[in-house]
Amino acid sequence: MFHCHICNSSNFTEKLVKETFEVEGKLVLVENIPAQVCSRCGEITFSSETAENIRLMLHNNQKPDKSIQVDVFAFTP
Repeated sequence: MFHCHICNSSNFTEKLVKETFEVEGKLVLVENIPAQVCSRCGEITFSSETAENIRLMLHNNQKPDKSIQVDVFAFTP
């Protein structure tokens, strides 16, 4: 049985999530990724097949579905 590597829970929910990735210094957002989400702590886990599909999509110069503007802040303590 699969356990969360953060909290050791074995209770997961299948959800579609969105994640940001940095590719060659460029920030990209991927939506509707099938994932297992820990019901206790919310940790997101992708299957190896899903991770490979994301990698191929981001490195094969596929045209994005849309573009958005993102505000950037620098943290200053």
